[in-house]
Amino acid sequence: MKKKYVYWKDDDMWLGYLEEFPDYWTQGETEEELKENLIDLYKELTSGSIPNVRKVAELEIS
Repeated sequence: MKKKYVYWKDDDMWLGYLEEFPDYWTQGETEEELKENLIDLYKELTSGSIPNVRKVAELEIS
């Protein structure tokens, strides 16, 4: 499974969030650590253990 994410470097930290969950950011000292933290964040957000998780979806209107 692949998920898109947005990331950038701010001073000495890498910041990012999953495109599907833009309200939930994480960070890492390296780009690799950021990716690991994004994977952990995804697992936590989709596990059901966090109530009221907001996500972005696509709606088809005809």
